[in-house]
Amino acid sequence: MTSDEAGVLLGELAACARARAAESIEVRTRALAANAEPVAGAAREMARRFTGGGRLFTFGNGGSATDAATLATLFARPPDGTALPAWSLSADEAVLTAVGDDCGFESVFARQLAARGQSGDIAVAMSTSGDSPDLLAGLAEARERGMYTVGFAGCDGGAFVHGDTVDRCLVVDSRCPHRIHETQALLGYALWLSVHQHGVLGG
Repeated sequence: MTSDEAGVLLGELAACARARAAESIEVRTRALAANAEPVAGAAREMARRFTGGGRLFTFGNGGSATDAATLATLFARPPDGTALPAWSLSADEAVLTAVGDDCGFESVFARQLAARGQSGDIAVAMSTSGDSPDLLAGLAEARERGMYTVGFAGCDGGAFVHGDTVDRCLVVDSRCPHRIHETQALLGYALWLSVHQHGVLGG
């Protein structure tokens, strides 16, 4: 490769990086504005439940499992403010594999919530599509138990929006998984901050 060819390649890579950065900023800015009221509404109810002794359970698949674990850690071990009871149902591989093997993968979150969840708790499911059967089963179980349900989804929200198992859904209007994940992380931080702004007291 000649120095001229290398220069052209580097220029193309730089242009691509700038385009992706601009897209990321645009998606995040649009999602924050579109979800301002859902975030505030979810935070009010979550703060009320935390104050009453409620607990938070988060879950997701793949990259969203990591996002769910990060959100639970933010609430349980925050950089500032009150530590709140929060767990990721995606984090325990022994439980996931045992339930998946014994009962089927679709039950991995529902069975955990059946064992641990109770009225007054909170369930947060994170997804890029909003259509995963195991997440929908978990949310349905949570609703059966009187838990408050929050969904994070991309695209048009999928079954999280169009079904009846989610009380509040935060939707990132994008079909790019990378943009969805990074924007959901920002919305998760906004949700955590808003919960504290509503004067939550640790249970």
